[in-house]
Amino acid sequence: MADLRLTTEKVGSVLVVGGGIAGIQAALDLADTGFYVYLVESSPAIGGTQAKLDKTFPTNDCSLCILSPKLVECGRHPNIELFTLAQVEGISGEPGNFTVTIRQNPRYVDLDKCVGCGDCAQACPVKIPDPFNNGLSKKKAISVKYEQAVPKVYNIDAERCLYLSKGKPLGKDICRKCESACTSKAINFDDVPKEYNLKVGAVILAPGFEEFDPSKLTNFGYGKYKNVVTSIEFERILSASGPFKGKIVRPADHKEPKKIAWIQCIGSRDTAQCASGYCSSVCCTYAVKEAIIAKEHIGVDLETTIFNMDIRTFGKDFEKYYIRSKEEYGVRYVISRVFALEEDPETKNIKIRYSDLVGNVHYEEFDIVVLSIGMRPCAESKNLAEKFQIDLNKYGFAETSIFDPVKTSREGIYVCGAFHSPLDIPSTVVQASATAAHAASLLSEVRHTLEKQVTYPPERNVLGEPPRIGVFVCHCGINIGGVVDVPAVRDYVSTLPNVVYADDLLYTCSQDAQEKIKEIIKEYNLNRVVVASCTPRTHESLFQQTLKEAGLNPYLFSMANIREQCSWVHMHEPEKATEKAKDLVRAAISAAALKEPLSVLHLDVTKEAVVIGGGVAGMEAALEIAKQGFPVHLIEKTDQLGGLALKINYTLESKDVQNYLQELIQKVENNPLITVYKNSSVINVSGYVGNFLSEVKTSTGVIEIKHGITVIAIGGEEYQPKEYLYGQSNLVLTGVELENILAKSSEYLRKVKTIVMIQCVGSRNSERPYCSRVCCGEAVKNALKIKEINPDINVYVLYRDMRTYGFKEDYYQEARSKGVIFIRYEEGNEPKVRLIDENNLLVTVQDHILQKDINIEAQLLALNTATLPNSNARELAQLYKVPVNDDGFYLEAHMKLRPVDFATEGVFLCGLAHSPKFIDETIAQAKAAAQRATGVLVQDKLTSEGAISYVDPDYCVGCKICVGLCPYKAISFNENKKVAEITDVLCKGCGVCASACPTGACSIKNFKSEQIFAEIAAILA
Repeated sequence: MADLRLTTEKVGSVLVVGGGIAGIQAALDLADTGFYVYLVESSPAIGGTQAKLDKTFPTNDCSLCILSPKLVECGRHPNIELFTLAQVEGISGEPGNFTVTIRQNPRYVDLDKCVGCGDCAQACPVKIPDPFNNGLSKKKAISVKYEQAVPKVYNIDAERCLYLSKGKPLGKDICRKCESACTSKAINFDDVPKEYNLKVGAVILAPGFEEFDPSKLTNFGYGKYKNVVTSIEFERILSASGPFKGKIVRPADHKEPKKIAWIQCIGSRDTAQCASGYCSSVCCTYAVKEAIIAKEHIGVDLETTIFNMDIRTFGKDFEKYYIRSKEEYGVRYVISRVFALEEDPETKNIKIRYSDLVGNVHYEEFDIVVLSIGMRPCAESKNLAEKFQIDLNKYGFAETSIFDPVKTSREGIYVCGAFHSPLDIPSTVVQASATAAHAASLLSEVRHTLEKQVTYPPERNVLGEPPRIGVFVCHCGINIGGVVDVPAVRDYVSTLPNVVYADDLLYTCSQDAQEKIKEIIKEYNLNRVVVASCTPRTHESLFQQTLKEAGLNPYLFSMANIREQCSWVHMHEPEKATEKAKDLVRAAISAAALKEPLSVLHLDVTKEAVVIGGGVAGMEAALEIAKQGFPVHLIEKTDQLGGLALKINYTLESKDVQNYLQELIQKVENNPLITVYKNSSVINVSGYVGNFLSEVKTSTGVIEIKHGITVIAIGGEEYQPKEYLYGQSNLVLTGVELENILAKSSEYLRKVKTIVMIQCVGSRNSERPYCSRVCCGEAVKNALKIKEINPDINVYVLYRDMRTYGFKEDYYQEARSKGVIFIRYEEGNEPKVRLIDENNLLVTVQDHILQKDINIEAQLLALNTATLPNSNARELAQLYKVPVNDDGFYLEAHMKLRPVDFATEGVFLCGLAHSPKFIDETIAQAKAAAQRATGVLVQDKLTSEGAISYVDPDYCVGCKICVGLCPYKAISFNENKKVAEITDVLCKGCGVCASACPTGACSIKNFKSEQIFAEIAAILA
């Protein structure tokens, strides 16, 4: 445990409660910025719910595959101390200096002695339902939580263990077979609870959520009908590590289904039966995902139907995912009310009784019915609230402020993830980084005081040694192993030249696999390592770190992607896939034999930041970076700070935006570490992470700013409609314009009898296929304000899907209760508007219940319009070498796990520049971007890339082709020597120069021509 002796009052450590993705991200962000972290998890291993998921939407990435590197990083980080099977007992003290009491329950297995071999579980005679598989399979009374668990240490269920539950209390020597089987002597039946008093400066609560139990709703037959499963259970059915090894079968008879249905909003949007009026935010999109993945598993003949009230695919790229499910996969969507499920006693099929939009009752039979269950506050939420003395909202989630969304009612205690509200993974990760920012700001003066320095063994000199290659072939559960004959690949590669060791592992990315690879490197004196598994895009750095810890140069590592490039694309051709896998691994081995150790540069860091954009996102990011002690240059292209928020008066929750905004502007302008440049824009950028040089055009001339990082927060723009007579009649406004009228004067509404609002104007169409996320909330907000001003005004909202996710659902229901009329319209049958006279409009829309056109005479029409990307986004993207997506918004490094990072190191994003979002989401993302940025600024030195370009002067003819093509301006021409030269620190190793060089003078280290030719020759052999 870290030394707690301090000379300052504040403590440089943080307690994180909860080991899901929220807790993991918060812990890593803090540990990487100079703080010691205690991570407390109540279960035997970290990973949370994400570890149980099969894939993640909308990219269909393997959930555990993208999570596993984070698990391993967290488990082996020198500044993160794990307390599993533990809970908080009490807290005292004040912000900056808390004392927290932790109780750690007995594992009955020694963490230091257990090697994870599993001999104990094989010997154990007791089988119990496996909670990780939601009871769909059995496990032993001694087990690991899941195969890739961190820590990968077994634990004993004391209530089910024969000796602990029956023998020991009576003094009888019953069973103890696990103890006899364990050659490591790790079993400790005398283990007892332990208490620890930890000194911490801040606390982050990330305990996750509880799955809604649908057995409470007797009309759905859950727990009674075996083929009625929850969405989380279906995730386990889909999963390669699940109870059926990724083969979709019915729990009742293990037959492959032909028809699967999903029923939405089970345990959500329901105050009558389960007191959960809120929307759980993720259920619609995960149902879309499960339907797509089920189709991919079984084939196009599988019929998939999703019964829903609204489809709420409001996140970035979620709408495209929804469209793809319909157009490419044939997923059927039925807007309906489901009354009950009945089982056919002979076939075990499930019959659904439901009513459609018109009210007609239908019966339809399915092989499996999936209940899309909602999120409930975690079981410990009330206890946590009492212990930490924080407020909860009426549903039992943590109470926070719209303008400080991760801060609880008690100073120094922060909240993120599903304890805050029902959230998807990207929003959870954003909030986790935001909480880390808060904690880091609070404790900035004691940064590094408890930090342990990372040390590596001396790097072994392998130059001159003949290649000794170790090959590790991954099963990836059945992602690879279900298609490719992995043992056959292992046996084959063991016969290849230079291979001195070959093995197959269930998951090469797991913590125990990393330890094994290190051991094998040392035991067999390996000087090259090849892993045949998934993509280097997500996993290469994990294995390179393992090589460093084993004393090998990290660039002596190679990967063969036999998942994305083999098993996934040839899933119906296992024999051919196996042969292709052999070819891919053989090619990787041939190239690996020619790899050389590479050196890197250690670069100084300019500890200043540039934030581009002076809206809410930019100001919050700048302020957070400044709070952590770093100078910030805030660049705003207009003559005032505030951005689009200047047009917003109040939130859906009736919070005063302008008051918040003016206070924020004052904080920014009065902060001595923040320099504000108005009427300014970046016109040129050079440099690299830690050492950028930006040229800024200001009102007084061009200046140069040296800085270590950049945060792009340039905001978005409001779509100016061309539809529905906008600009032709003063009776037609945008939703934002209506809001400003409502905020300033009620006089405008004096003669108004009817107001109509039309949703999705400018978005969810062929030109802009994304959802603008905030429009439904804007409509409800304005509708409630109108009813507050004059309850007698008729308000109609014409919508496609009402996407009032999370706690916003309460306001939607309030609007309905106050008489606001919501009418659904279909794409392709949009409302029609014509002018009756200068004071009246006629809006025609097909009523979704009556199924006929109705005419609404209105005195005002409000168009809730799309949020557009900033018109300067692409220009700035070229300057900083960052990508934009098809819609024009910036493209983050990884949608789930790096939502505020760019792939370009040292550049970060937040706010509307990323995608449409509400103000609280923008604030959280800004704080997250600030925290990720400080991860660079806190370092004294940065390490450059090793696999970069170089020029052989003997072959260079001075043609200068490479100079003009280099996107990073890393190549210059030496006029004296008449050859091209590489500036190492600027080079990113992209390979453009090497591919264009007509003489072969340009090459990429470890991607030399002879290595590429060796791969090609191996493929063709």
